[in-house]
Amino acid sequence: MAASGWNRNQNTVAFVSNVKLGPVAHTVLVALMITVLGLIYLTQATRATTYDYEAQKIDNQIAELSTKKSDLEVENARLTALENVQNSNVAKAMTTPEKTDYAR
Repeated sequence: MAASGWNRNQNTVAFVSNVKLGPVAHTVLVALMITVLGLIYLTQATRATTYDYEAQKIDNQIAELSTKKSDLEVENARLTALENVQNSNVAKAMTTPEKTDYAR
């Protein structure tokens, strides 16, 4: 085997670009890339925050509806109890007292 100086799968031609960028151009390109990545991050963070606000709004509505439900359950129990007491045989048999005395 002959020693040629080239190895298998090694390029024999090197590409040299005619366009040379200076330090200012590199700095501008890096700043643009950072700006684009920052904007992408901000859009993703804003989207997550929007979902969080919607979820919080729904949680508040659920809490309000739960409070209203419990208030209505209490009102229903109160009205049902009054109706049962007024229609009971004991309430119908009651009379108004002729004289009332109060203890001091």
